[in-house]
Amino acid sequence: MADAHQKQHDYHIIDPSPWPLIASIGAFVATFGGVCFMRYLSGGSFRLFGLELANPWLFFMGLALIIYTMIGWWADTIKEAHDGAHTRVVSLHLRYGMIMFIASEVMFFVAWFWAFFDASLYANEAIQATRVEFTGGQWPPKGVEVLDPWHLPLYNTVILLLSGTTVTWAHHALLENDRKGLISGLTLTVLLGILFSFVQGWEYVHAPFEFKSSIYGATFFMATGFHGFHVLIGTIFLLVCLLRAVKGDFTAKQHFGFEAAAWYWHFVDVVWLFLFFSIYIWGGWGAPLAEG
Repeated sequence: MADAHQKQHDYHIIDPSPWPLIASIGAFVATFGGVCFMRYLSGGSFRLFGLELANPWLFFMGLALIIYTMIGWWADTIKEAHDGAHTRVVSLHLRYGMIMFIASEVMFFVAWFWAFFDASLYANEAIQATRVEFTGGQWPPKGVEVLDPWHLPLYNTVILLLSGTTVTWAHHALLENDRKGLISGLTLTVLLGILFSFVQGWEYVHAPFEFKSSIYGATFFMATGFHGFHVLIGTIFLLVCLLRAVKGDFTAKQHFGFEAAAWYWHFVDVVWLFLFFSIYIWGGWGAPLAEG
């Protein structure tokens, strides 16, 4: 009788789960709460059914639900892997899913690059559309001082390239069953990711232009800030992998969680190289450099 109920295929039939519903509720609350939060920050009002909703709390409640869903859902996925549900076929499909996710992220960055190149290559139209008179019809806009690409941006480039090396070291150590090398490589990668975020935060604080000051500032902060957000997410991703490596979750044959984090981190590395050369070097060419 037991043999009749034994699984005779390589596919994983997922058990009923509450996480898709909770994730949907969290996403809706966070989106709606984000609108309320922005009204609150601008000093406006948002009344619905007689209630004043212009406050930050709905957004943070939705964000908390999303984080709770991520922790619970991924914990279930890890448990399924340990239970043997991730067969070779399932693992292949997980890889396809990660590839498609990274491809969707690429299209996000295409949008920001498109906006930057459209504004820079057709500066007259872009600057006239912003109705900022002092900028003139050139790129970078007249009156805008840019960051020196050979200072902090170059420093951050070296940091990310080193982090790509350390995460590759960790991957090879895992394949060779070198647990000490795996933990050391991941630790260095996480520390380098944190250092990158700190340097970029310092750069933002001391930037000689603001987001709202010109089309240059808007496109610069959107492109580099979106990448910085991905570095933060990737650092958390790798930190979770580090904690799992310390627990001994990964083996040379089964480590898709780490592999997905490494793919994501290399993707972040490559995008930064495009940002560095196109926005920091080419995009600021000929403009006066900010001092300090």
